[in-house]
Amino acid sequence: MNTAGYLRRIGLPSLLNAPTSAENLRALHAAHLEKVTYEALEIWLDRPTTVDPVESAERIIGGRGGYCYHLNGAFSELIRSLGYDVTRHVGGVQNRGDEPGITANHLVLTVRGLPSHDNPGGGWLVDLGLGDGFHEPLPLVEGTYEQGPFTYVLRPSEVAPGGWRFEHDPSGSFEGMDFGPAPTDMSAFVDMHRHLTTSPTSGFVRIATVQRRDAYGVDSLRGLLLKRIGGRTLSVTLDNARDYYAALADIFLLPLTDVSGPEKEKLWRRLYEAHEAWLASDAT
Repeated sequence: MNTAGYLRRIGLPSLLNAPTSAENLRALHAAHLEKVTYEALEIWLDRPTTVDPVESAERIIGGRGGYCYHLNGAFSELIRSLGYDVTRHVGGVQNRGDEPGITANHLVLTVRGLPSHDNPGGGWLVDLGLGDGFHEPLPLVEGTYEQGPFTYVLRPSEVAPGGWRFEHDPSGSFEGMDFGPAPTDMSAFVDMHRHLTTSPTSGFVRIATVQRRDAYGVDSLRGLLLKRIGGRTLSVTLDNARDYYAALADIFLLPLTDVSGPEKEKLWRRLYEAHEAWLASDAT
C-alpha cells in the first residue's frame, strides 16, 4: 500500500515514521474524517466497487471517499502499516425504528495497546464509516462522551456478548451500532456489500448520500438536500447541477476530477429525477 501517498492525502505526511501513540491515532482519525468524505456516489455512477482495502485506499488517494467497508478497510491497512495493533470486527448499524443486531452492514475497528491519561486500558473504538459519527476515537470504556454538538454513549452490547454498543446522539442519522469481539477479515462483508450497492431496498441505492464530519459538526447531502448540524444550522435544496457540484467540491472536498462531463450530466439527471419522485410521493 502507498502509505506515504495516503498520509499526504489526509495532510499528515510527518507521521510516516512517527511512533504509535493515542495522540497520533487521534490525529489520524480526525484528519481522515475531515479530508476523506463518506460517500456512495459510485453506486449512482454505475461503478462497481469491492471491499478490498487496497483498492479502497487507491481510490481514496486518488481523491474520492467511500462508505464503511471502504473507509474503515483502507484506514485499517494504513494504520497497520504504521505499526498500530488494529482489529476488524463485524458490526451492525441500527437505523431508527429497527431492532439492533450484528447484521454485517458495518465494519468496525478497534486498536489496542495505546494507553493514555483518559484511557489506561489502551483500547480504542475507531470508526471512519459512520458518516456523522464521532470525530476522534472513543476509549473502550463504558461511559458518555461529548464531541462537538453530539453526545454519545458506549456500553456493553446486549446483542453481541462480549461486544460493545455505540449509541448515537438523538440528532444523529441512526440509532446506534453494535459489534462483536471476534476479529474478522473482509470476506465477511462481501454479500452485504453486494446488497447495499445493488438492492432497490438499500438506502444507498435509494438516496445518494454524502457526509463529512469535522470537529464542530457534520455536513450532509442526501439526494439534493444539503444540511448542516453544529456551528451553524443549514437546510437547503440544491436545485441545479452547478450548485450541486459546487457543494461537492467546496463543502465535501469532492471535485470529482475522475468523473467526465457526460457522467456528471447523467448523474445529475438521475439525482433530479429521484428528487422529483420523492416530492411526488411525499405529496401523496
